[in-house]
Amino acid sequence: MRIRVIINAGGGSVGGEDISRQLTDAFAQHGVEASVAEVEGPALRDAVEAALGEPWDGVVVGGGDGTIGTAAGLVAGTERPFGVLPLGTRNHFAKDLGLPLEVKEAVAVIAGGHLRSIDVARINDRIFVNNATVGLYADIVRGREYEQERHRLPKNPATVLATLRALWRFTRHRLAVRAEGWGERLRTPLVFIGNNLYSTSLPNPGRRCALDKGELCLCIARHHSRLGILRMFVRALRGRLREDRDFEMRSVTAVEIRSHRRSLSVTLDGEVLKMQSPLECRSWPGALRVFAPPPPSPTGG
Repeated sequence: MRIRVIINAGGGSVGGEDISRQLTDAFAQHGVEASVAEVEGPALRDAVEAALGEPWDGVVVGGGDGTIGTAAGLVAGTERPFGVLPLGTRNHFAKDLGLPLEVKEAVAVIAGGHLRSIDVARINDRIFVNNATVGLYADIVRGREYEQERHRLPKNPATVLATLRALWRFTRHRLAVRAEGWGERLRTPLVFIGNNLYSTSLPNPGRRCALDKGELCLCIARHHSRLGILRMFVRALRGRLREDRDFEMRSVTAVEIRSHRRSLSVTLDGEVLKMQSPLECRSWPGALRVFAPPPPSPTGG
């Protein structure tokens, strides 16, 4: 197997001495020839597109969820095997895929060559693998990035400060949401669209049990006050969200979101973008072939 490995050197937890050599040696131990490149910022897209134009047996990308989402959006629909090295802070996609979070163990999974076809989701002309949000979360992410860049704060303190500021401003959006025979005009601080269904309660809050059901998880926040949203965030962290109290959830395959504004701030896999209204979102079933752990062997009996 010959693979191209592209590492986002400017994101996640990438670091250490000569990461390229470490990865080259790790793959070589499994008989895989890996050509490793370290890139930053916009060069990521160029590197992935270049790899897709060459005869590699797989394209492997290392970084956080934003990096993985950007790369997956380029690979989806090409039939080229896609690999993930979980080098980010939270690694939501890698966890839901069942990948080990230790890099050497993730390398072993890729070298094993087992492939799964999983879904991605498309919103207008962009792809995401985890989720897209409209409203409050985009304000929090933008504020966190500002605090990290301007005041050099670590990610967690920057997130806390950004959350408090976003709650202080607290904007409710007037939106028209339609999905498969249902529609409503509403005012809400937050709309969440997940690539497949998310669990909102214990034991696995914020996780997905499947990535190949061809569905979207549409959630609309019910709360209309700062205190209500703050309490909802706390309950989310504790795995104690309740649909009848905190949000409305629907399983759909497509959703349209319209606003009186010409554009909306949308968070895709943790990256904030300005997107033109209306937002057209739909599932793209089986669009991504990804290296993943093989399914567990059936037990005898």
